[in-house]
Amino acid sequence: MKLSALPAFADNYIWMLHDDREALVVDPGDAAPVKSALSALGLSLGAILVTHHHADHVGGIPSLQTGSIPVYGPQREGIPGVTHPVGGGDMVLWHGLSFQVLDTPGHTRGHIVYILNEGLSSTDADPLAFVGDTLFSAGCGRLFEGSMQQLHESLNRLAQLPDHTRVCATHEYTLSNLRFAQAVEPDNPDIRGHLAHCQGLRAQNLPTLPSTMQTEKRINPFLRCDQPAVMAAALEHGAADTQPVSVFSALRLWKNTF
Repeated sequence: MKLSALPAFADNYIWMLHDDREALVVDPGDAAPVKSALSALGLSLGAILVTHHHADHVGGIPSLQTGSIPVYGPQREGIPGVTHPVGGGDMVLWHGLSFQVLDTPGHTRGHIVYILNEGLSSTDADPLAFVGDTLFSAGCGRLFEGSMQQLHESLNRLAQLPDHTRVCATHEYTLSNLRFAQAVEPDNPDIRGHLAHCQGLRAQNLPTLPSTMQTEKRINPFLRCDQPAVMAAALEHGAADTQPVSVFSALRLWKNTF
């Protein structure tokens, strides 16, 4: 099984898995990149996974959903075209792969993520997490429909995944997120080193994703709300106290205007 990131719009990625015959795509906001990849590789589309209802994640479904292609999506969001509503605790099975569904509300009220705990194969066994807009490399999604508490808890849930989990986010926001992370923790060498690495990737027009959960726990301020430097920065930007959700809320509001 192979994994690839299909660029869409200005900064989206549509994730595609395929076995050289059939493909599954995650969050196809635009049908054109998917159709182009399917044609170039001689693939048929076998399934669609959706994390939440925003147009840049679901806009391509009507054009892609032909025949009996199943479309899995969050049961709490009523997305047109979803044939199999799923929620936390459900499993999605496709071509021998088992995707665990986790509820991660906050960015939207019904946002979900899909976890491949056993990876793509016996020789590519690192887990994958298709996290939509809940978690970005060095950042997290904006709050649209949920609460700060919900989004904070959703990120903590993802942080419990194994360190070697590959984080497949859906936006190329890494460089801007790392600049914010540096403002929060200017003395963090992991942030400085990862920024240089990612600048090199983008100079070659290569994606900075997937990241890993281990990397995110070293560079992502939204996963580091218990660190003294992060707490101090949050207090300087309006945090009421050093409780993790207060720190998280102050960081998220600061990032909104950064």
